[in-house]
Amino acid sequence: MNLSHNNLTGPIPTTFSNLKLMESLDLSYNNLSGKIPTELTEITFLAVFSVAHNNLSGTTPERKNQFGTFGESSYEGYPLLCGPPLHDCTKIGAPSTMLVDHDGEDGGSFIDMAVFYISFVVVYITVLLGLVAVLYINPYWRRVWFNFIEVCIDNCYCFVVVYYRKLFNFKLA
Repeated sequence: MNLSHNNLTGPIPTTFSNLKLMESLDLSYNNLSGKIPTELTEITFLAVFSVAHNNLSGTTPERKNQFGTFGESSYEGYPLLCGPPLHDCTKIGAPSTMLVDHDGEDGGSFIDMAVFYISFVVVYITVLLGLVAVLYINPYWRRVWFNFIEVCIDNCYCFVVVYYRKLFNFKLA
């Protein structure tokens, strides 16, 4: 069963262990969290298993039945996952915190919004500084820019003066 790249969230369901004749279970590249259920070791016909690149933590399932044949590539992308065939759990201690944001927001967003906002501000400031630098260095563009600003201010002033009188006269009538 290939469920990779489906933006699945939450824990891996233990009910997958009821599918005794399943030969393949690929849950890679989703947003699954929590521990890998030990009940999955009851699937004895499983030839392919991958939960790579999710947000899982804890220990890998016991290496019995078919789970003894799965290598590190089945679990890659986890700093908080330990046990065979990965690093020993005693070296890193018990994983207590996950680096996942669970504050009620949509966990499956395509981009990190904090990075988006920061990059937006940086680009905005860079463009403004570039514009100021061009106006400072090039006297022709400086004159054109300030002439444009003066025309805009004059147009706004004329608009307010003309239409304010019309609006004021309309209210009096």
